[in-house]
Amino acid sequence: MRLYQETISRGVTEYERPTVKEFARLASIQEGECYEWTEEGLRTKHPRLEELILFAQKCGYEKLGLAFCSGLRQEARAIVEILEGRGFQVASVCCKVGRVPKEAVGIKGEEKIFGPEMREPMCNPIVQAEVLNTEGVDLAVMLGLCIGHDTLFLKYCKAPVTVLAVKDRVFGHNPLGAVYLSRSPYYGRLRTKKEPVRKQAKVRP
Repeated sequence: MRLYQETISRGVTEYERPTVKEFARLASIQEGECYEWTEEGLRTKHPRLEELILFAQKCGYEKLGLAFCSGLRQEARAIVEILEGRGFQVASVCCKVGRVPKEAVGIKGEEKIFGPEMREPMCNPIVQAEVLNTEGVDLAVMLGLCIGHDTLFLKYCKAPVTVLAVKDRVFGHNPLGAVYLSRSPYYGRLRTKKEPVRKQAKVRP
């Protein structure tokens, strides 16, 4: 018996909407163009940044939004230069926009990264999303937002969203590095089975 038959049927009908169908068609074309057949066999072709450029061009997008982590501001600057060099308008917004103190969301002094005496601005993904909404971007791109903050950005951003890179503070923003090393002597600890810690009710934004 096939699982989720009704769910699959219901989901597939969404592709009957003309705009959704066209978006999915262009995404599938983009997927195919990322490979090429050579004498040695199937090979990959485009890095993700170039794939972003090609897909945005296919969709006719003119203005892109970049929501980036302050720790990746150098990378963000380079990305903006590359995108603008390909003819896009770019609206970029840093996670610390507004410099709202962490106390605004209930963070205590001892919970701050640099200690109780320091004024630490919180990551502000809702305002990042609202800025890009105000800018009227055709496509929003996330660059290195923290776990949880990325969730809030996705919730509040009205434009379509894609991810260029995710944050991993240990593996150079390559989370799969932990997976690839999970059988090594040190990172094998990730495979140690533990009961989940449940201290409170589920929290949803």
